Amino acid sequence: MRRVGALIFPGFELLDLFGPLEMFGLLKDDFDLQLVAETSVPVESNQQVRANPDATMQDANHFEVLFVPGGMGTRREVSNTALLDWIKTVSEPAEYVLSVCTGSLLLAGAGVLDGRRATTNKAAFTRIADQYPKVDWIKQARWVEDGKFITSSGVSAGMDMALGAIALMHGRETAEMVAMWSEYDWHQNKDWDPFAETHGLA
Repeated sequence: MRRVGALIFPGFELLDLFGPLEMFGLLKDDFDLQLVAETSVPVESNQQVRANPDATMQDANHFEVLFVPGGMGTRREVSNTALLDWIKTVSEPAEYVLSVCTGSLLLAGAGVLDGRRATTNKAAFTRIADQYPKVDWIKQARWVEDGKFITSSGVSAGMDMALGAIALMHGRETAEMVAMWSEYDWHQNKDWDPFAETHGLA
């Protein structure tokens, strides 16, 4: 059983969070999912739907899998020292660290992606890459695996990345089974990225 700590903050993107958690949550015997926030009050998403944290950053600091979604709120939270320090602390012992979309902005801000390959939402790619030049940003990728760090492109790419992570942990057959259960057309090729061309990156 791996504990998955999913960080939420004001302005997180709904599909970034709940799309991947759907995939992990279908394997109830393998993953224990928890939402973590700075405080215990409900957290409003970018789409105005609120999520209730299961734990706060003060009382939750060890997870086998750290999961960081993106969303408009990342632009503000990248200046939140307490949140970035928590990410850095929790990343160190974690078996895997995952991000979706601009969640990689928070990982980069915490310094845990320095010297590593990563990707992010292609609409925000250039701005984030210029801000954090120590990261080897990959322009054309649905998701990128570098050791225990797995980062995905924008929003819906998180579901492909989550299935890729499940394949690493439990085998491709299990990931394909989860995709079938959720009736999801899994893009298994990490390099499939039509949105890189859309945004002039390829």
